[in-house]
Amino acid sequence: MAIEYVNPSGMYQSPVFSQGIILPANARILLIGGQNSVNEKGEVVHKGDVVKQTEQALANMQKVLEAAGATVENLVKTTIIMQQDIDLRAAFGAWMAVWGNRPNPPTVTGLRVAGLANPDFLIEIEAQAVLP
Repeated sequence: MAIEYVNPSGMYQSPVFSQGIILPANARILLIGGQNSVNEKGEVVHKGDVVKQTEQALANMQKVLEAAGATVENLVKTTIIMQQDIDLRAAFGAWMAVWGNRPNPPTVTGLRVAGLANPDFLIEIEAQAVLP
């Protein structure tokens, strides 16, 4: 059974997120913890720059996907958590540079919060993927 993307008529048909996704019963699911602007040394990089922090978080997420034998095309759910005063449109281009014009985007939830685990974090991205 294949993954089913549910985008009912009468609802917004977005090229960047799906309204719903049905996973097959035998799916192996990768849960990716919140990725942020931490480099391989554990240092927070790109302080104050939401675009660069988003690029770093996405690069970290892609490393986890790759280690599990997956790609961004295997994503079925993403959650974007950002400082409440961040303009998400500034970071959106970083996501589109990764996703491009692929069909069947994941579901997406965005949350604005008063603060993240480290005061230098502007954005954090967690995800779920179905492994091939």
